[in-house]
Amino acid sequence: MDDFEAYNDLDPDDPQSNRIFYAWLDGYDSPTNGSIVGYDNPPFAEQTIVHSDSQSMPLYYDNSVGHSEAELTLTYPRDWTENGVNTLTIWFRGNPAGLLEEPVGTYTMTASGADIWGTADEFRYAWKQLSGAGSISAQVLSVQNTDPWAKAGVMIRETLDPGSEFAFVCVTPGNGCRFQGRLTPGSSATSDTGVETPEQTAITAPYWVKLERDAAGNFNGYYSSDGVSWQAMTWNPQRISMPTNVYIGLALTSHNPGVTCTAEFSNVQTTGTVTPMIWTHEAIGAAMATNDAEPMYVALNGNAVVVHDNPNAALIDTWTQWNIDLQAFADQGVNLSNVNTIAIGFGDKKNPQAGGSGTAYFDDIRLYRPAPTEPEPAP
Repeated sequence: MDDFEAYNDLDPDDPQSNRIFYAWLDGYDSPTNGSIVGYDNPPFAEQTIVHSDSQSMPLYYDNSVGHSEAELTLTYPRDWTENGVNTLTIWFRGNPAGLLEEPVGTYTMTASGADIWGTADEFRYAWKQLSGAGSISAQVLSVQNTDPWAKAGVMIRETLDPGSEFAFVCVTPGNGCRFQGRLTPGSSATSDTGVETPEQTAITAPYWVKLERDAAGNFNGYYSSDGVSWQAMTWNPQRISMPTNVYIGLALTSHNPGVTCTAEFSNVQTTGTVTPMIWTHEAIGAAMATNDAEPMYVALNGNAVVVHDNPNAALIDTWTQWNIDLQAFADQGVNLSNVNTIAIGFGDKKNPQAGGSGTAYFDDIRLYRPAPTEPEPAP
């Protein structure tokens, strides 16, 4: 049906022009459709993340407006009963979640980034705001070994700028539990290297970490095997001058640019005046493609909808085959001998409501007939 190979970047005045977003119509200028097909500049189709051949369709979704979908009007094939076809197959892949709470109280975070170090940081930060003295503690359940210095832990920082002052207690795959900070804005970060203990450097996840700021602006780090008995770190205290209102939260860097690291946190607790109730997360200092979990669906002829059975399908970061029995559309009244449109979307098409955003990729949309059955063996 569409392998996405025929689309090009030619000027619209060229009779051979066939840009992808002129075939797959997105939410351009629509206040209720948050989709964008293709890129702002050529090549408009995706040419690196592909399932086969040389192109796929990138689809950005922004469900803050309710739902997002791209629709293709069919000229051929419209008869989906020819040759006994019975299955629609779509290859897709998404991006991992920046921050996913599942189950409640357990957070999975993904990030790339060169490091939380030097004069500018590259990492993902899930934050709230702290006013005055306070603390944050968490159990680092796991941190993927994308580098011995990949870092997952608890942080307080003055701003969301890459060169902000910060205090950070983290667990690493190969260098134990460490206390790091940037003591003045834009300066090189420093750490407990030279005063760290053998006990610290032997720590691996799962382990507990805690960071406190007192009323005088002193920062103290701690670690614990059980979240009850806390061991003060040898670098305590660190005096870092920050204003009353700061950011407090969870931080992760892969210490490997372009490579995604995954870490899990649980039992996250804060003290002091911390607002709001929910976490905000974003990439600091580096672009890290991440998706929010939103239902993914296919619609035929406008309103016959089949939803992927995995609510986290948009978070799958490998090419995945989605097979849909055409009877699921026929049961909703679609005349399979005359299919007019196919749409791919995210969200709740029939009951739009505000949601998240992300980018997914689609390739090799095909119709299949049943596989031939093997003949019965002769008696």
